Amino acid sequence: MQLDDLSPPFFLDEPLPEGTSLAGWSALVSSLGIRGPVRSPACISEKHVRGNRRVEGIWAVFDRRYLPEKTLVGHLNFALRHEDIDLLILKRVFDAVPQDDIEALVEATPTGAFSRRIWFFYETLTGRTLDIADAQKVTAIPALDPKRYFTGTERFSQRHRVRDNLLGTGDFCPTIRRTGKLEALVALDLAHKAQETIGRTGGHVLARAASFMLLADSRASFEIEGERPPVNRLERWGRAVLEAGKRPLNQTEIYRLHRILIGDDRLTPIGYREDGVFLGERDHNNEPIPEFIGARAEDVFELMAGLNECNNRLRITDTDEVDPVLQAAAVAFGFVYIHPLADGNGRLHRCLIHHVLAERKFTPTGMVFPVSSVMLDRIDDYRAVLQQHSAPLMDSIDWRPLPNGNVEVQNDTADLYRFFDCTAEAEFLYECVQRTIEDDLPREIEYLKRHDEALRGIMNTLEMPDSMAQQIIVFIRQNDGRFPRRRRVREPFSRLSDDEIAMLERIVGEAFS
Repeated sequence: MQLDDLSPPFFLDEPLPEGTSLAGWSALVSSLGIRGPVRSPACISEKHVRGNRRVEGIWAVFDRRYLPEKTLVGHLNFALRHEDIDLLILKRVFDAVPQDDIEALVEATPTGAFSRRIWFFYETLTGRTLDIADAQKVTAIPALDPKRYFTGTERFSQRHRVRDNLLGTGDFCPTIRRTGKLEALVALDLAHKAQETIGRTGGHVLARAASFMLLADSRASFEIEGERPPVNRLERWGRAVLEAGKRPLNQTEIYRLHRILIGDDRLTPIGYREDGVFLGERDHNNEPIPEFIGARAEDVFELMAGLNECNNRLRITDTDEVDPVLQAAAVAFGFVYIHPLADGNGRLHRCLIHHVLAERKFTPTGMVFPVSSVMLDRIDDYRAVLQQHSAPLMDSIDWRPLPNGNVEVQNDTADLYRFFDCTAEAEFLYECVQRTIEDDLPREIEYLKRHDEALRGIMNTLEMPDSMAQQIIVFIRQNDGRFPRRRRVREPFSRLSDDEIAMLERIVGEAFS
């Protein structure tokens, strides 16, 4: 199958570098008329390129010796060898090309590694079976190169002689690239660091630290959504988070968590939504201005079943197990991109992070790392990660406004949520987890130890109620080591002498020095 017009003046509204032609995914998308974002398009220069490859804006420009044949086989081969795999574009290539052409591609070299990978991906991503006999007994090859990607537990596909090491299935399958940043983060062995910190801490202090961090995470998760709920709602949600990982992740568990989150279901239905959903604003006429549109309601059930199966596949532990934080990123961000609920998607997305980390024993029993607190501190980075994935999808979504101010999607968009590169999300989440373990957890424990030291010093010096001593510590800490003058004139603090106030300031100062 020939590919034509590979040197258009623009591709996805971006001008091609001078003297180049499209290659790989960008060539396939352009020539076959595929709708889908190519996030790092490649092109081939007519000239030599120093180092064989250079980056020019969004483009990866390759030396002319990489120029493939202007055929489907040529550019598929180039994409799989020299570009990051893009399961969304690959699936849409399969949908755009007659099945006979794929069968001819495979039958031309039935034992070749490239042919068998294309065959495996075709049947896995589309669910359709090629009219080809099972592969001969040749050496099995991995679906993904484990040197370039984080991979799942291998399952041997005898038909293709391929070792299926995908993170998911054809119903839902994220990919995570082995970047230098992720390799370094995984090597930190943060779970072991957390256990070491906890092992050096007494049970009483540890219990209080866990309680404070749970409350902080719950409060931050609501604040990210612009909400300040009452304490009883925070506590109810905190209890749900603390139970994370104790039940299997499935539709029943998601509905249970959603009910706890919403509380009053008179206006917000519990469970998977039956209408469209979007993030954005509305104009003065209540017309939607979407920044992102979630999956169609009719696709939600199947996509969520695929997400749950992906989680089940990744949590199987063996010597090749996927790192728990990477699993949490794939599941939690996949959930928020699908946006399966009418309300509460963001908070449940963050709850799923805790679910995976607890289920995989990454988080110590009874402990919740305040990941949401870090996300709130890094809210601009958090939003950037979400938007850099979701914004490019909007060009592939046809929608119309509804009279009720909602949107209706008019084309098949399920694959947009089914296949995605989760590398940036995994890097961001891992950095958040790193901060909670290396900074927040030790700092909280250290604060409580010093607080207890100050409390003991006060109670051993002056007889007073525990609550009054607690207030004194807070007031002195908040006022840079000095007891506030405006507090000294109020009861019961007005009864303290200047010498006693100075002594209290010294006790607190020494404890926190």
